[in-house]
Amino acid sequence: MDQNKYDILIAGSGLGGLVCGYILSKNGYKVIILEKNHQIGGCLQTFTRKGVKFDTGMHYIGSLEEGQVLYRFFKYLNLLKDVPVSNLDPSGFDIVSIAGEKYPMALGYDNFIENLSKKFPENKDDICNYIKRIQEIAAASPLNNLQEINTHVFIEADYIKTGVYEFIQSVTKNSKLQNVLAWNLPLYAGIKDKTPTYIHALINNFYIQSACRIIGGSDKIAISLANSIKAFGGKIITNAEVEQFICDNHKMISVLLSNKEKIEADYFISNIHPQVTMEKINSNLIRNVYRERIAGIENSISNFTVFIKFKENATPYLNYNYYHYDVDDVWYFNDYDVDKWPQSYMYMHQISQENMKYADCAQLITYMRFDEVKEWINTTVEKRGDKYLQFKADKTTKLLNKLEESFPGINSKIDSVYSASPLTYRDYTNTKEGSIYGIIRDKNFPTQTLISQRTKIPNLFMTGQNINTHGILGVTIGAMITCAEFLGLNTIIKQIDKANN
Repeated sequence: MDQNKYDILIAGSGLGGLVCGYILSKNGYKVIILEKNHQIGGCLQTFTRKGVKFDTGMHYIGSLEEGQVLYRFFKYLNLLKDVPVSNLDPSGFDIVSIAGEKYPMALGYDNFIENLSKKFPENKDDICNYIKRIQEIAAASPLNNLQEINTHVFIEADYIKTGVYEFIQSVTKNSKLQNVLAWNLPLYAGIKDKTPTYIHALINNFYIQSACRIIGGSDKIAISLANSIKAFGGKIITNAEVEQFICDNHKMISVLLSNKEKIEADYFISNIHPQVTMEKINSNLIRNVYRERIAGIENSISNFTVFIKFKENATPYLNYNYYHYDVDDVWYFNDYDVDKWPQSYMYMHQISQENMKYADCAQLITYMRFDEVKEWINTTVEKRGDKYLQFKADKTTKLLNKLEESFPGINSKIDSVYSASPLTYRDYTNTKEGSIYGIIRDKNFPTQTLISQRTKIPNLFMTGQNINTHGILGVTIGAMITCAEFLGLNTIIKQIDKANN
């Protein structure tokens, strides 16, 4: 066998690429994963400043209690031993502040109902109905429940064609409660007239069951998967940017790296954004109508993040996530007014060890459109100039001042801050315009905004957050769908069942 040729080449080492690499190498395929950055992991990447490690994208996870869906995946992927976690506050894993009033979101279906009903005693039936409905929607997705199936249909069409805004309105007529039930819109960049019901329902069902933080950084997931892949005989190369996917008249045959090295394989999986992937393919196998469809799909908004290092023993550790909205319409902020920015944010501490009393660091995240940084579109990391640095400094100050309003005195406890703009996310995750969650799923155009794992090239497949849905569970299920092209879906599900029994 040619030692330089592989069964499967995976471009991109984000979670989707790593999970594909794990499943396929575990099943005997000779796999190579290529990563353009020096660090693997995509949104699992971390960085360290002044001895403190910061997560960049994976902030908290759900459904990791024994028997729950992410636990079953983690057991199969051999992650439980390497990824320590700490449960968030069961009485309020998320606290949402809307127009000055705070609402705790409790863990567990019954607790969630009881806790929120204290704020809305006259709407307890509505809250019960809400929980019942999201459970029904989650149950309607066989893949989300790891059930053996005969089709790759992820969920019933009705939940794709109806919007979350209408769904919440159908649950309760109380407008205040409607906004509260949409509290975590930033987890999926929800858009009032576009976002399908199933995205909201699956995410909330995922977190309400159980929620936790990864102790010591989300890169532990990437490192564990990489070690397993190598143990199975797979190979991972960093600083290896795929410049071009090369095809003959029938199929893909190799990739050309930025250093002009060529690597051949029988099959290819792109964990790169579909629009970026298409830009790297110069072949008549991809018809213009397909290129135009992929290129025309709208991407979700980006974000601006401030990474905060606290002074030692100065800030009590918050065992919950905090969502803030200035006004009572939580749907407003995806289309924010630049002059009033920021009017909403997520604030969350990170955990470096068990039973933390004081926080080492935190992240402060808000929406930002790419057009705010277009002036520097042709620059690269750490080479954007003084004007860009001043732009980031001004935005950081505004965001920290907004945090100070909710947490008086917090700014005096900060040792240092670092920030990331949509350009940062574009360059480190290779998404179009630094999009947080890739393509926008639109209930008005469900088929047009669906990206299949299959492409018009017979031996090229896709994976990542644009296949299926985003988030740790959505991407993992998407990777399973991609690997099903080689192994069969029910084969993988049986393997997961076996690992958990």
